[in-house]
Amino acid sequence: MLESATGLILRTWPLTETSLIVEWLTAESGRMSTSAKGARRPRSPFLGKLDVFYEADFTFSRSRRSELHTLRELRLGATHDALRRNLDRLEAAAYCAKLIEQTTETDTPVPRIYELMRDVVRHLDTHPAGPQIIFAFELKLLRELGQQPDPARTSLDARTRELLVRLLESDWSDLANISLTARQINDLRLFLHGYLIYHLGRIPKGRPIHAPDPGPD
Repeated sequence: MLESATGLILRTWPLTETSLIVEWLTAESGRMSTSAKGARRPRSPFLGKLDVFYEADFTFSRSRRSELHTLRELRLGATHDALRRNLDRLEAAAYCAKLIEQTTETDTPVPRIYELMRDVVRHLDTHPAGPQIIFAFELKLLRELGQQPDPARTSLDARTRELLVRLLESDWSDLANISLTARQINDLRLFLHGYLIYHLGRIPKGRPIHAPDPGPD
């Protein structure tokens, strides 16, 4: 029996000389993996349709023996080419994907987390990958996990606590209008780094936030 899903590709890797494993984040089943048989062959119907951060509607056969299901058909949607041509944007999206992989279980619906990842990928396709994007994604993900920080219980100064709330509550389209000083970037970087490690145990390598020189505000 075929099942249908709408998903975003988080990563792919070879299964055999001719086939791929595709890891998806989907609206219906959460994070899941499919085998794309023959996808690496020159005449495969999947050729050119399976790459990181592609969006697609697809059908699959669910395995009864493992968490690796079989990809059957695919209708490609947005490919986010601009994102994948820009290293900073690609690194930001990859870090967000790693956080999703770390904090979600396979074959477990997480519709709001799916929407969060889809929306940040779409944003990065058309906007720079500023530090406020990473901070906002971390905060919004923590909220979905039920672990968001209480600004009033932090040691951050009043202006930075206000920024914490704005980053959490702002739509992606509004984040480009939020400017951070070097000191605020540094303070938020350190605060969220410690908070994430405390609540999640670790954070993925390659967090794309560099420590600026916290000069005068």
